[in-house]
Amino acid sequence: MSLSLLSRYAFFALCVIFTLASLPFIQHEWLWPITLVTAVLSLIGVFDLLQSPHAVRRNYPILGNIRYLVEGIRPEIRQYLLESDSDALPFSRAQRSLVYSRAKNETADKPFGTLIDVYQSGFEFIGHSMRPAPLSDPSAFRVIVGGPQCTQPYSASVFNISAMSFGSLSANAIRALNQGAKLGNFAHDTGEGSISPYHREHGGDLTWELGSGYFGCRTSDGRFDPERFAVQAQNPQVRMIEIKMSQGAKPGHGGILPKHKVTKEIAETRGIMMGEDCISPSRHSAFSTPIELMQFIAQLRELSGGKPVGFKFCLGHPWEFMGIAKAMLETGILPDFIVVDGKEGGTGAAPVEFTDHIGVPLREGLLFVHNTLVGLNLRDKIKLGASGKIVSAFDIASVLAIGADWANSARGFMFAIGCIQSQSCHTNKCPTGVATQDPLRQRALVVPDKAQRVFNFHRNTLKALAEMLAAAGLDHPSQLSAKHLVRRMSATEIKLFSQLHVFLKPGELLTGEVNGEFYSRMWQMARADSFEPHEVEAA
Repeated sequence: MSLSLLSRYAFFALCVIFTLASLPFIQHEWLWPITLVTAVLSLIGVFDLLQSPHAVRRNYPILGNIRYLVEGIRPEIRQYLLESDSDALPFSRAQRSLVYSRAKNETADKPFGTLIDVYQSGFEFIGHSMRPAPLSDPSAFRVIVGGPQCTQPYSASVFNISAMSFGSLSANAIRALNQGAKLGNFAHDTGEGSISPYHREHGGDLTWELGSGYFGCRTSDGRFDPERFAVQAQNPQVRMIEIKMSQGAKPGHGGILPKHKVTKEIAETRGIMMGEDCISPSRHSAFSTPIELMQFIAQLRELSGGKPVGFKFCLGHPWEFMGIAKAMLETGILPDFIVVDGKEGGTGAAPVEFTDHIGVPLREGLLFVHNTLVGLNLRDKIKLGASGKIVSAFDIASVLAIGADWANSARGFMFAIGCIQSQSCHTNKCPTGVATQDPLRQRALVVPDKAQRVFNFHRNTLKALAEMLAAAGLDHPSQLSAKHLVRRMSATEIKLFSQLHVFLKPGELLTGEVNGEFYSRMWQMARADSFEPHEVEAA
């Protein structure tokens, strides 16, 4: 027991004894600084003994604080000293370095061969051609978004900025992203926080995301306001309207911005009151069934003057999306686009259980949506976007190969404007001024410099995509298909993605002759009049 007490309190006792013993000799110049330090440590030790929240500090006064200090800087120690280039937490050093290099217009070439184990299961690559194609102009990598019911189609880049709201990101971050989008002629998704003055400052193309809070077009009680929507949507800078059904980081979960974080600018942008919590409900009030969703899409398209209208979601219950597809057939109303968000996405904070264990990963969700539309002969009328941990040209190519028409990136563009993955987005203490509303912190983000980096990252990534396409013998991203993407299954086996997955044939769901029990069962369970499933007896 005595040894235990000695180990726990020895340092604290020494500090107190030295302080008291040295006080009579404080006049010595060499001694008083040491006495001052031990006196401060002694006071810390007394405070540790008196405080109640932390048992470690009560049992180990002074020394116990080392534990909390190390815990506080653990992410930085791990990121800069311990993790390897390939540890994805959530993005690896190699991925971040790639973005930084391209954003700064530096070479991203690597000497001495790949660091990836190409014989490890799960390794993926794109097959190349014995006769490569001439290099295409990346500025031509665009897709027309707007189906037969749209009168103002939009020519979108195959690589765009994904949804990040003003409020989550700083004013300077929004300015830099939008100016970069303007320079590179690609789209900037507003996120559900609506269109702020900083989105409008540089005139870059906007995809206006409409969440369940209807920010920017809501009534006083939080419901959808058609008149306010029409005013915003008809602005020429708004090129597409995106209804947010759910997001990858926390699908099925609402959100709250506490009232103490609601600044005057955020309140004006979102159309909410100061001094009140800003609530994003977990579901929409403007519709409650797949048919009503289609009717809401038609209403938004009319109010916007015929602009492309679609929705974004993270796949959950498969029958719910098939219910939406049935509603398309029943009403004759089609969305112009659908963005599939993967559970691996996420720029802000979310409950750990949602981040880790709810939602379908991007590729599985994307393939299911693509197959459903193909099986209904609707795929050529509806464009598909994909978002979820996309930062490189290969990331873009891999989602295009299994059904997407374009890709969105959030964290990739955050890296481009200076994000260092400190994972402090929810604390308002972002060290680079990207995800904070602190005026002093965001001053560090110099808009013209970071806007150029956004432009560089986009341009250099599409240039790399053009080189990959040429190596595969292709001219345009739209030519990519599942037969071009390859995965290693084991040390002795590789397969094309066209061999790995079930791909429905055009019209297959309409004929009832479905290749795969899963798709057949989900189609039987789906309802156009409700998100609830039909009960289907086991075969």
